[in-house]
Amino acid sequence: MTDLLDWFAENQESILLFSGNVVVALFIIVGGFMLARAIANILVKRLDKSNIDNAVVSFMAGIIRTIIMVAAILMALSHVGIQTTSFIAILGAAGLAVGLALQGSLSNFASGVLIMIYRPFKSGDYVDAGGTAGTVQRIELFTTVLKTPDNKLVIVPNSKITGSEITNFSEEPIRRVDMVIGVSYKADLKKTKDVLMNVITSDERTLQDPAPRVAVTALNDSSVDFIVRPWVKSADYWPMYWDSMERIKNALDENGIGIPFPQMDVHLHHPEGEAGVLRVVQQKEES
Repeated sequence: MTDLLDWFAENQESILLFSGNVVVALFIIVGGFMLARAIANILVKRLDKSNIDNAVVSFMAGIIRTIIMVAAILMALSHVGIQTTSFIAILGAAGLAVGLALQGSLSNFASGVLIMIYRPFKSGDYVDAGGTAGTVQRIELFTTVLKTPDNKLVIVPNSKITGSEITNFSEEPIRRVDMVIGVSYKADLKKTKDVLMNVITSDERTLQDPAPRVAVTALNDSSVDFIVRPWVKSADYWPMYWDSMERIKNALDENGIGIPFPQMDVHLHHPEGEAGVLRVVQQKEES
C-alpha cells in the first residue's frame, strides 16, 4: 500500500495531466457525436426540399454521420497519446481492398445515387434504358426493375443504365405518332393526301395543337411514300397507331388507291446462248 501511495505521489502530475486529457477526449467524442447528428439532420432537411429519394437521403446522412464520428474518435485517441497513424493506415488499406473487391457493386451504387438525385425517370414511367424497354417498377440503389409490355420483370444494373442512352416516353404529356404509308405512282397525290388527313383528323384522340401533318416524304422505286404524323396524348400512342394503320388501309381500298408490292425481273440464259427474259411479279394487280 505504501508503494502504491508513493507511486501516486511521484506521478501525481502525470496522472492529473492524463485524467485531464481523458476528460477532454470524452468531450471531443460527445461533441463529435452531437455535431454528426446535427449536420446529418441539416443535410436531411436540405435534401428533402429537393425531392431526392428518401433512401438516398438516409444513406448519405448515415455516411456523413459515420465519417464525423470516426474522425471524433480518432481525435480523442490522439489527444490521450495513442498513436492513430496505424489505425488510419489500416482503415485506408481495408477501404482499398473492399473497393477493389466490390468495384462492380460500387459502380452500380454510385449510378443508383445519380439516378435518384437527377431523376431522369420515376416509378411508373415507360422508358428505354440499358437496352431494355419497359415500365419502371422500382428504383433501387444497385438495380432498376422494369416491366416489359409482355409482362416480364427485367432487373437492370444501374451502371448499365447511366452508361447508355435513356429514352423516357412518359416525361412529356403528348407524343407524335410517326407512320409512313406507300401508295402507287398511279395514285392521285392530292386525293391520297386528303384521304390520309381525313383518317387521322376524324379520330377524337388526334390533337389540334400541334396540328397533324401529312406530306410526301420520298419517291421510292415502287411507291410514293407519305408521312402521317398526328399528335396524341402519350397514353394514346399505341392505340392510335394500331387503329390508324387499319383505318388507313380500309380508306385507301375504298377510294381505289393502290398500295404497291415490290417486283423483280429474272433473266434466264439457255445453254445455246439464247437469252430469255421471264418477269416474275410479286404483286397483285391494282384494281
